Amino acid sequence: MNYNKLVIELFCAIDTSEWRQLTTVFHSNIIYERPGYVPFVGISQLLNFYQKERIIKSGKHYIEYIAIEGNYGACWGRFVGSIKDGSQVDELFADTYFFEDRKIKNRRSYFFRPAI
Repeated sequence: MNYNKLVIELFCAIDTSEWRQLTTVFHSNIIYERPGYVPFVGISQLLNFYQKERIIKSGKHYIEYIAIEGNYGACWGRFVGSIKDGSQVDELFADTYFFEDRKIKNRRSYFFRPAI
């Protein structure tokens, strides 16, 4: 399995707001940990976050690097976009992943400040 491609598909779906596409990227029992939120457990909670709770209005992720070792991975880069209140955001981020059944089973996001 090409997990690099899966990570790229993840950010493409997020950047284009193709929320249903996330079901092909994430395991049905996904656990997503993100600063400032209780972990999202299961694809329904994750889709609810992206469709209703996420404060980002639009933007693009620029991936600097993806590292994969077996069923584990990480990536880091920059997100540039806007928040629903109209303000602009330019944020460095890093993610770690655990892959199972050819999908992302666990995702943990890190930001350089408590912002998004």
